[in-house]
Amino acid sequence: MTGGEAGALYVVSTPIGNLGDITHRALEVLRSVSVVLAEDTRHSRRLLDHYQIRTPLAAYHEHNEAKATPRLVTRLSAGESMAMITDAGTPLLSDPGARLVAAAAEKGIAIVPIPGASALLAALVASAIEADRFTFFGFLDRKGKGRGATIDELRTLSRTAVLYESPNRTGATLSELVAAGMGSRRAAVARELTKQFEEVRRGTLDDLARYYGDVAPKGEVVIVIAGAVEASSSEEQLRERVQALRASGASARDIALSLVDELGAPRNLAYRLAHES
Repeated sequence: MTGGEAGALYVVSTPIGNLGDITHRALEVLRSVSVVLAEDTRHSRRLLDHYQIRTPLAAYHEHNEAKATPRLVTRLSAGESMAMITDAGTPLLSDPGARLVAAAAEKGIAIVPIPGASALLAALVASAIEADRFTFFGFLDRKGKGRGATIDELRTLSRTAVLYESPNRTGATLSELVAAGMGSRRAAVARELTKQFEEVRRGTLDDLARYYGDVAPKGEVVIVIAGAVEASSSEEQLRERVQALRASGASARDIALSLVDELGAPRNLAYRLAHES
């Protein structure tokens, strides 16, 4: 596959667990390119072998991307097409690849996304938390000012937040969020998504911190946190306004619009409160 005189760089999403979660288009691309760039070639070889794909694999990860990128761009410019994959899900989301994409784009090489599985989106839609506006934070810094600054941002963020976390640090991170004053915030911890032991546990951050303080989760973890309701329009105040509007005979639609327009409530939260019995 080529894009004019130069080749194309395909950014290909691969399964996050269940091998069936790959598109026909992704398989076609992986079979057709000159090389597949993989974060871990041994891990990715299992996927390619499962679908009887014989395309050569080459390692591309955080430890070699600076050295490898110029050589790969030269090959792309000469007409080769390549596919970039990560160990699981969509490349560049808390995974290497941004350097090569930026360098290739600067040379006018076509960057072609091949959509598919993403732990970020899978967790978000299963969390039962508002998904119309969200911010993805990836992995928090393990310590230092950067971690503190991010937690401060999470504390006041009015939209949903999505984090990645390692299993052994999940309990500590949840407890730190509670200590920052976010204990009553609705949240979900999703793990082993698309796999046999997939689990999405929902509750307040306080509930989840207590649970995972005693039981460390197994497998990759995604944390979804509901946005903060501004102090001037707390959820309790919103519920009081809902009761008053309902008593006046307002429809659920009119109630939701009033919460958004008058009190600045997030649209999905307003809709949910307006339809609660």
